[in-house]
Amino acid sequence: MTTTQKDASDPHDESDRRAIRELIENWAIWRDAGDWERFRTVWHDDGRMNATWKQGTAAEFIVASIEGWNRGVSILHFLGGISIDLSGERAIAQTKMTISQRADVHDVLCDVVCTGRFYDFLEKRQGRWGLVVRQPIYEKDRIDPVNASASLKLDGTLLSQFPVGYRHLAYMQSQIGYPVKKDMPGLKGPEVEALYALGQRWLCGESTSLQWANSSNCRLPSSQLP
Repeated sequence: MTTTQKDASDPHDESDRRAIRELIENWAIWRDAGDWERFRTVWHDDGRMNATWKQGTAAEFIVASIEGWNRGVSILHFLGGISIDLSGERAIAQTKMTISQRADVHDVLCDVVCTGRFYDFLEKRQGRWGLVVRQPIYEKDRIDPVNASASLKLDGTLLSQFPVGYRHLAYMQSQIGYPVKKDMPGLKGPEVEALYALGQRWLCGESTSLQWANSSNCRLPSSQLP
């Protein structure tokens, strides 16, 4: 992976970086708090979200999140360091993150913790930064019973169907009825390398589509192609 990052001493760049960081932090706070009206404001109108359990427009993702919230689905997000590459009014931001989900798995209440990065395609339009595409990168995960004395036995055949970076998260999500996508980017491999390449093309202003490894649900909106 190679990136070209501008000198962060430029005052305009500093302002843009602050705005992007605030947007990313607001995404996690407002989404996890169920503050849906403010959550809508971090996206551009044609924004897209590609998660394990839902791929679609930002509007569709918000509707699905509200439906999950109302039926007790518990998914929380914790953020770490942020790296931002700026190119004019476009940016790529990578943010270390942890996804924490709690649900019953085979009648045992469990927590799954998945560590990775948010890989964000952002654009400044009419003076406002917003998300165009958010693609998580899933690096590793684990599952634990909430009650340490409980016994949990997973179906090894089902578990092995999912990529190593998020197989326990996918296992849990499949148990509560979500159709889980099986070719998301991980720490290594062709999917994440294609994503990095696409990020560079986005920063260069090239005509591009967010598509890799037969991931036909993952693409940049055609209205954003130069």
